[in-house]
Amino acid sequence: MKIQKSTRDILLEIAKHKRVYVEGNFLKLIEPEEGDEEFEEYLKLCKEKDSTSRRKRLEVTKQVQKQNSELESAQKENIRVNRQLEKAVEEAVEAKSKAEELLITSKQHFRNAEKREKEQNTKLQSALEDAKLAHEESDSLRAAAEQAKEVAEADLSILQKKTQTELMGSIVKVALWVIMGVGFVTTALYVFVLLLGHDSKIIESTWSNLFGILLTNSFSIIGTIMGVKHASKDK
Repeated sequence: MKIQKSTRDILLEIAKHKRVYVEGNFLKLIEPEEGDEEFEEYLKLCKEKDSTSRRKRLEVTKQVQKQNSELESAQKENIRVNRQLEKAVEEAVEAKSKAEELLITSKQHFRNAEKREKEQNTKLQSALEDAKLAHEESDSLRAAAEQAKEVAEADLSILQKKTQTELMGSIVKVALWVIMGVGFVTTALYVFVLLLGHDSKIIESTWSNLFGILLTNSFSIIGTIMGVKHASKDK
């Protein structure tokens, strides 16, 4: 398509002063006049600039598409990260709940252990007090037993002394009765022999020896009894 000369001049003027050129598919329709080298150069320059603009737009489009793809990938990554964060938050909340439950359980166990410890301390204190009372009671019973032992030993000593005294008295009485009986029998036999007029030398000798033996034994018995009595007093 050939354009008018006035239009041609306007296009060249705009290109010269404004640096604005025709672009797009419209260039394919314009044809220069034969021999119009200036307009032909203009159209050639417009086509070059159009081609350059197309390349630039294509590059920009590719960059935009790349950026859109990157943005889409970033958005997907953000969604994935957000999901992971939400999952992590949920796990953190769940862990926090479990930790709180564990803390509550631990506090309850601690309170129970503290309560049991207090009860054990109370029982131990009570047992110590009971043991102390039992020890004091044992000491009191021991003292009472020792006192009773001393009283019993004193009573036993008195009883032994009394028994010894009674025994010695009985021994002395029996010894005296035996001595008196033997002396009486011997004297009676000696008198009987004298009255009959028999030989009394043997009886006289026997009577004299017997009385000597009886007196000796009597003094020996009395001395022994006195020694035992004196020893008992010293004890």
